[in-house]
Amino acid sequence: MMADHKSEAHAAIQHRDSESQQEDGLSEKKGTAGDQKDMYRMGKQQELRRNFRFVSIFGYSMVLMATWETILTTLIIPLTNGGTGGAIVMFLVTAVCMGFVVVSMAEMASMAPTSGGQYHWVSEFAPKKHQKFLSYMVGWLCVLGWQTGIASIAFLAGGQIQGLVILNNGSYVPERWHGTLLVIAVATFAILFNTLLARKLPLIEGIVLVLHIFGFFAVFITMWVLGPRSPSKEVFGGFQDNAGWGSVGLSVLVGQLAPIFALLGADAATHMSEELKDASHTLPRAMIWTAAVNSSLGFLMLVTFCFCLGDVESAINSPTGQPHIQIMYNATRSISGATALASITTIMAVFGCVNNVATCSRQLFAFARDQGVPYSAFLSHVRPGWDIPLNSVIVSFIIAIGLSLINIGSTVAFNSVASLGTCALLSSYIISISCMFVKRWNDEPLLPCKFSLGRAGIWVNGVSVVYLCVALVFAFFPTFPHPTPDLMNWNILIYGVTIIFSLIYYLVKGRKVYVGPVEYVHKDL
Repeated sequence: MMADHKSEAHAAIQHRDSESQQEDGLSEKKGTAGDQKDMYRMGKQQELRRNFRFVSIFGYSMVLMATWETILTTLIIPLTNGGTGGAIVMFLVTAVCMGFVVVSMAEMASMAPTSGGQYHWVSEFAPKKHQKFLSYMVGWLCVLGWQTGIASIAFLAGGQIQGLVILNNGSYVPERWHGTLLVIAVATFAILFNTLLARKLPLIEGIVLVLHIFGFFAVFITMWVLGPRSPSKEVFGGFQDNAGWGSVGLSVLVGQLAPIFALLGADAATHMSEELKDASHTLPRAMIWTAAVNSSLGFLMLVTFCFCLGDVESAINSPTGQPHIQIMYNATRSISGATALASITTIMAVFGCVNNVATCSRQLFAFARDQGVPYSAFLSHVRPGWDIPLNSVIVSFIIAIGLSLINIGSTVAFNSVASLGTCALLSSYIISISCMFVKRWNDEPLLPCKFSLGRAGIWVNGVSVVYLCVALVFAFFPTFPHPTPDLMNWNILIYGVTIIFSLIYYLVKGRKVYVGPVEYVHKDL
C-alpha cells in the first residue's frame, strides 16, 4: 500500500513537472506580453522560439560584425589607399557616421521588431503610394545581400586558413578549387550549427563572445609587447597615395571600404527579433552597445597594428596573402606564436559565417512569408518541433555552394558577386532611413516605441542618409585607378543586373502577389 502511494505521488510530481515544462516552452515561444502585442499589430504569427536574451543577442551581433578581426583581415585596403594616417582618420569618421545609422535603425527596430527588418519598415513608413514598390525592392536587396554574405565570409575564412597553411608549410601552393572546397567546408559547419544545434545557438553566442573579447586582448597585448614601434608622427601623419590615384584625399576616401565592411551589419540582430524576448526593448539597446563596443575595439586594434607594422612592403606582399598574419609573424618571430594569434581571427570568421546563415535565412523566411520571392510557401514554412525556418536555411546553404563554384572559374567574378552584399545593404539602409526622415520632415505621427530619438531624430536620420550615399558611391570604386579586368570592381555591374532582375520579376509576378507587410498590420492598436 505504501509503495502504491509513493508511486502515485511520483507520477503526480512528474505530471506537474511535465505541465510546467510545457508552460515554460509556451512562454518561451510567445515571449512577453509586449512581444505578443507587437506580433499582433504587425499581423504576424509567432512561429519561432524566443530563446535569445540581451547577452546572447549582444554576443550574436558582436560576433557577426567582428570589427577588430575584420580590420585586420582587410588591412591591405587602407595600407594601399591612404596609409596609416588615412586608415585611422577614415575609421573614426566611419565609426561616428555608422553610429548615426545604427541608432536610426535601432529606433525603427523598436517600433517594428520583425525578422523582415528594412523591407517591413519601408512598407510601414514610406509614403503610401510608394510603399509597395519600395518595400519590394528593399526586400530583394536585403535577401540577396545577406545570401551572398555567406559565401563572402566563408571565402574570407578559407583565405585565412590557406594563409596559415602557407605560414606553416612554405611549399604549399593554393589553387582556386582549394578555396572553393574551404568555402563549402565553412558553410557546412555553419549549417550544422543552424540546424542540429539551433536551440543551443544563444549559449554558443555567449561562449564565442568571450573568445571575441579575450582574443582581442591576446593580440593587442602581444603586439604592443613584442612588435616593432613606429614613431607617432609617422603613424598619425602617414597619409599616402600608394595606389596612384594622384590625390591623397581621394585615396583616403577609397580606403574607407575597409572600415565600412568592418562596421556593416547593424541590421543583423533585427532579423533575429522574432527569436528575442522583449524585442522592442532589448533589440535597440543590443544594437547600440554592439556598435559602441565593436567600434572601440576596432579602433584600438587598428592603431596598434599601425604602430607595429614594421616592414610595410613585407606585409603587403606576404606569401600568405594575409598582411595581418605576416605582421604577427614579424612581431613574434615565431611560426607557432603567429599561428595561435591568427587562428583567433580565423575562428571568429567561421562563427561569423554561422551567424550570417541565421540572419540571411530569417530574412529570406520573412520576405517569403510576405510573398516576395518565388516558392514563398516552401521558403516560409516552419517545421513543427524545429522552430526554425529549416527550408530557408537549407536553400541558403545551396546558394552558398553554387556561388563558391564560381571561384573555380574566376576569383574576380566570385569576389564581384560575393561583395554585392555591401552595396545591397547600404542601399537598404538608405531607403529605410530616408522613409523615417520624410515622415519626420512632414511632421507625420510615428509609432510608439521603447527607444526614441525624439526631436534629434530628423538630424540623426539626415546625417545617416547623407553619409550612406557617399559610402555607397565609394563602395563601387576599384582598389586601384585604371584597373585591369582582374582588378576591376565589378560591383556596379552585378548590382545593376540584380536590380533589373528584381524589377522584371516584380512586373511579371511580384506586383500580383506582393502587397507589402503594411497591408497585414492591425490598425486597432
